[in-house]
Order: sequence, then structure tokens, then C-alpha cells
Amino acid sequence: MHLSIERGTDHGRRSVSVVARQHADGRSVGYAHAVRRPGGWSLEVILDSREADPNEAARAELLTAAVDAARDLGAEAVTLWEPHPTPVHDRAAFAAGLTAHRDLLQMRRPLPAGTNFAVKVRPFVPGEDDESWLKVNNRAFAEHPEQGRWDSTALAETLAEPWFDPEGFLLHEVDGRLAGFCWTKIHAEERPPMGEIFVIAVDPDFAGQGLGRELTLAGLHHLYGQGLSVGMLYVDATNAAALALYEKLGFVVDHVHRGYSLPEQPPTG
Repeated sequence: MHLSIERGTDHGRRSVSVVARQHADGRSVGYAHAVRRPGGWSLEVILDSREADPNEAARAELLTAAVDAARDLGAEAVTLWEPHPTPVHDRAAFAAGLTAHRDLLQMRRPLPAGTNFAVKVRPFVPGEDDESWLKVNNRAFAEHPEQGRWDSTALAETLAEPWFDPEGFLLHEVDGRLAGFCWTKIHAEERPPMGEIFVIAVDPDFAGQGLGRELTLAGLHHLYGQGLSVGMLYVDATNAAALALYEKLGFVVDHVHRGYSLPEQPPTG
């Protein structure tokens, strides 16, 4: 198998792609892509579903080439997320120098939530709320290796995504100060379409007031208003407090997403 490496130069050397091809006919059998994100590089790999069985060697080669290419562009932290991980995913990631460092649980619940929320929220206003949101987000996720490192460039890039809708980016203020937020995202490509609690946080100065529960309900209410019947979110498997909250709100675990990273990126709890 021959690996053809195409290094992206878009957005200031912020991405790299790797294609795996068969020696015999040059047919593509897999693809890997690494892109610079807040807190490090995000990596994904896709193998041709027409292959008779998952090719562990091809997966490992793709991952190794993509990691090496990202490091050539200055990457120190590289993370791969795999939904429904299997021993094949574990072994291929290990062969590429990655270690399993974190399990996220995808939790789902039907909509509507059936419970009202009491907090007032308003939509995010791009260009006006950027600075206050960055401050609260980075304070709330200070110990988080990814979410706690957002800057104005990362925020601007996310606000420019096709899925972004300011009406689904809900802010809660106390005396004119941002106290918490619930940022939702619609996955229209899913069947059925799903609404995600994409990022939710409360400023540490307002912790312990039940705002996390209220903001989650506000987000679910918004998603139901968009005609969605399923709400979902991701939570760290070790976050017992968040798990308990979401279970009380009717969420159940659907499956696991496993994060693999370079040893330089420490595990989180």
C-alpha cells in the first residue's frame, strides 16, 4: 500500500491530509485529515466501507502518516476521537504513537424535556459578546485541555461554520454580567435529525446556583422549538456530577467516544 501525503496550506498551514492507495491500481482505500483546533490538532480517519474487513494495518499507517505530517507543521497535541471504539481502534492508535486518554459518553433523550426553565436567556451577538464569552468559557474550562484554550480566532472560525445559528447560542446574564451560556448545534444530517448541547458552562463565580440545570433545559427547549425530537450531549465518563445531573434530566447513554492523544497531552478527569 502506498501513502500519498497532501499537506494543506489553507488557513496558514492549519491542516494536512493523507490518502492511502493500493499499489496495484492506485485506488484510494482510506483517508485521514488533521486540522488545528483550540488546544491542539484534531485528527480523523476514514477507511473505505467497501473493504471486506477493517484493515488494521491501513488504519495504523494512515494515523501514523497524519500524526507525523501534523507534527511537521508544529503540532504538539494531536487528538483522535473514535465513536464506538473497538480493540482494532485501540491497537491502530497505539501503533501510531497515540494513547487512549479519555472516554466521552454520548447521552440522548427525547424532546420535549417536559420541564420548564426559570432563567432568562438571550441570543449571542457576534462581534459584541465575543470577549465576555471567551472570558467565561476559559474560566469555566480552565483545566480542560481543549475547551479552555479558545481565542478570538477559534471563536470566529466556529461562528463562520455553516451550522452556526446565533438564536441557538443562549446567554444568561446577572446584572449585566455573563453568568453562563448554553450553545446548541443541530445535526441535520442525522436520521432522525438531532439537537446537541454543544457547549454549556457557568462562570465559577456563579457556581452552585443550579444554573447548569436551568441552562440545559433552556437549550433543550430551543432545540424542540426547531422541530427536533431528540436531544443529545457529550459528557466525560469520569464526571460523576454532570452524569448525575443529566440522568436526572432524562438523558441515557447511547454510546462511547474514545479520545486518543499523543503522550504530551495529559489525561483529564
